[in-house]
Amino acid sequence: MTSVEIRQQFLDFFKSKSHSIVASAPMVVKNDPTLMFINSGMAPFKEYFLGNGKPKNNRIADTQKCLRVSGKHNDLEEVGMDTYHHTMFEMLGNWSFGDYFKKEAIEWAWELLTEVYKIDKDILYVSIFEGDKSEGLDRDTEAYNLWKKFVPEERILNGNKKDNFWEMGEQGPCGPCSEIHVDIRSAEEKAKISGDKLVNQDHPQVVEIWNLVFMQYNRKADGSLEKLPSQHVDTGMGFERLCMVLQNKQSNYDTDVFMPLIREIEAVTKSQYGKDEKRDVAIRVISDHIRAVAFSIADGQLPSNSGAGYVIRRILRRAIRYGFTFLDTKEAFIYKLVPTLVKMMGKAFPELVREENLITNVIREEEASFLRTLDQGLVLLENVISASKSKTISGSKAFELYDTFGFPIDLTALILRERGLELDEKGFEEELQKQKERSRAATKVETGDWVLLSDDADEEFVGYDTLETQIKITRYRKVECKKEGELYQLVFNLTPFYPEGGGQVGDKGYLEAQNGEVVYIIDTKKENNLIVHFAKNLPRDPEATFKAVVDSKQRFRTASNHTATHLLHQALRNILGEHVAQKGSMVHSKNLRFDFSHFSKVTDEELQKVEDFVNARIREGIALEERRNIPHQQAIDEGALALFGEKYGDTVRAIKFGKSMELCGGTHVQNTNDVWHFIITSEGAVASGIRRIEAITGDAAKQYFEERAASFKQVQKLLNNTPDPVSSIEKLQEENNELQKQIQQLLKDKAKNLKGDLKAEVKEVNGVHYLATEIDLDAAGQKDLAFELGNEVDNLFLLFGSAIDGKALLTCYISKELVAEKNLNAGQIVRELGKYIQGGGGGQPFFATAGGKNPEGITEALKAAEDYLK
Repeated sequence: MTSVEIRQQFLDFFKSKSHSIVASAPMVVKNDPTLMFINSGMAPFKEYFLGNGKPKNNRIADTQKCLRVSGKHNDLEEVGMDTYHHTMFEMLGNWSFGDYFKKEAIEWAWELLTEVYKIDKDILYVSIFEGDKSEGLDRDTEAYNLWKKFVPEERILNGNKKDNFWEMGEQGPCGPCSEIHVDIRSAEEKAKISGDKLVNQDHPQVVEIWNLVFMQYNRKADGSLEKLPSQHVDTGMGFERLCMVLQNKQSNYDTDVFMPLIREIEAVTKSQYGKDEKRDVAIRVISDHIRAVAFSIADGQLPSNSGAGYVIRRILRRAIRYGFTFLDTKEAFIYKLVPTLVKMMGKAFPELVREENLITNVIREEEASFLRTLDQGLVLLENVISASKSKTISGSKAFELYDTFGFPIDLTALILRERGLELDEKGFEEELQKQKERSRAATKVETGDWVLLSDDADEEFVGYDTLETQIKITRYRKVECKKEGELYQLVFNLTPFYPEGGGQVGDKGYLEAQNGEVVYIIDTKKENNLIVHFAKNLPRDPEATFKAVVDSKQRFRTASNHTATHLLHQALRNILGEHVAQKGSMVHSKNLRFDFSHFSKVTDEELQKVEDFVNARIREGIALEERRNIPHQQAIDEGALALFGEKYGDTVRAIKFGKSMELCGGTHVQNTNDVWHFIITSEGAVASGIRRIEAITGDAAKQYFEERAASFKQVQKLLNNTPDPVSSIEKLQEENNELQKQIQQLLKDKAKNLKGDLKAEVKEVNGVHYLATEIDLDAAGQKDLAFELGNEVDNLFLLFGSAIDGKALLTCYISKELVAEKNLNAGQIVRELGKYIQGGGGGQPFFATAGGKNPEGITEALKAAEDYLK
């Protein structure tokens, strides 16, 4: 059975059991601050488990794209080392939201595995929760009795809290679970040791394939458990492991989920899988990681230096590093695997087909960039090795290479071993731990339990129609943040506050009580379908009625910028071409940012056309046409543009300004006249094939014009109120260029005169021609003079010092023969001497410079230089 057939049979089976089959949610999480990525099949349905929303059907099934690389569920370092862990994986799942429970979940799981997939019953083991006295939890005898109908008692195993009690996080819904394990070892191996002894022991052929979670409890902030009002079922079956079993393989990587990728890696890298363990690990890592990176990009997350983008960059760099180290790939190659991946999985996940060009371009650019980093890191590591007086290389130096320059620590360790050196691994781990603790402390958030004031799950957003309304607080909780301190999160029965989403920031404003008390709302976000309002303090009487008021000025400015992004999108597609698609946006009250797909830099002429196009639409005074709750497909059929990486429901809201029509949940002005004017402030690249435009409108545009007008008046005044300031500035530039040429000539003449005097100062130290002196030349002049002296004096070790504009400069030149013979390194020397001038620097072994803020230390640095020859 092919993987395509296996996936379809699962969905068809649960469709026959009255489940709605839903599409996989985007892997990148947008409206849940507790998650960066979907890390389990149930994550997209958290709002239903928490009671914050109601599904159309209480029975749902799907295959969900998941990513586990950080936090509690972190499989990254195991990926490639074994045959069954992955970063990105598919989770086949079926859910019941207050409908069926243990009986149906267990019966259907057994029916699917043994009757549909026809897995041998004798190789299956199941586990049940053994209970936990410390939590007051009894053994799950209900599940045990249900399993006894299908499975001999000796193959029903007791499992502890770690393995058989599933929790969504430190707080939230949780409950006992039954795992189904499969033993695919040979008969000889089974005869030696029974499979029940290997369950949950990390054996590569005795693995869990399905987990049936029975959501019965809610974990509170104090650690206690309370029963949920409704019982739910959440199951997750590892698709890749299931394919391994049904295709009679001993490894996930031997299935048709991975083999086409592995064959392509073999062809591209001219390597062979199955001949060398280190090479095999590298190939498994690459075949896994390309999937994680490609799906993340397709779902809207580009590699970057922070947050979710950093995670994706880290995964891709791990793949590049394995190729670099073990497959001898010194050029970008991973991007070449994208067409194979699209061919394999594009039918089940059409976003791969839609974004194939973007995925390819981004990965190729990232590869090229990191390979340059590796080259740079090799040079830096060489400097560290040269500077070390011990065979053990400092862990803090290795951490600096890792943390500052992104040079992988295992590559550092590998190179050191090849050179007969050791890495101070303990020192490295200590530095890494310090960094992690700093990071954890900076982002630590302690969240209290919700205090429920009224049972109103249907919070209504009324902010499209009004900016103030009477509200009641339905629940609140206290939150302790390292950055913001103590905050309160408030939920209302209805709200005019727009929550952050779709690139638009959340509203600010205030609550006003009848007694005059005011509580300021400093931000609004959405979490698990709840609109959460952030306040510095709690009202004295939380159960009172309040007037909720949105900051109208900020809302209007934000709405103006949001409307401008729609007009900008239309302009780019009109002027650059229909290939342009939005790839992200950020809409604040002060400015806007818009990312879009385009293959080259947007020219100044094109930018002017874009700006003119948007301003023409603004001047036309186009009225907003807003349509709410229309069927998603109908909106698409009518020409509405869907946005990159967004998850849409069955019904959507469409925003139309003339010929611009987009699916959008954000706030907008009523007429394009309200935007007033649109000014592009910058355009540049974000990634390969992705450009970014930043712009301003309204009050910010007015301020821009006022500042430019004031600057122009100042320029005119400096130019004696000339009627033609442009010609006057051009004339000044010509005069300045001429004077610069004269200065350069004078400096060259000065250097020539200096050269003769300095040659006379050269002395011999231990067979080396040595010169260390302070001179009055700029950096370029010092470099020219150093190389001229080097051409005329053999075996020269030279150090210049100079004070320029209150700062210190050191220039070191060493003849190349001395670099080799005496193991001298100019870059290392200036870094060490830089301490005298309170600075640092670097360069090549034969020439380097250092800058600092303490010119008084130049004399000491010049004196210390001679020590390198003794």
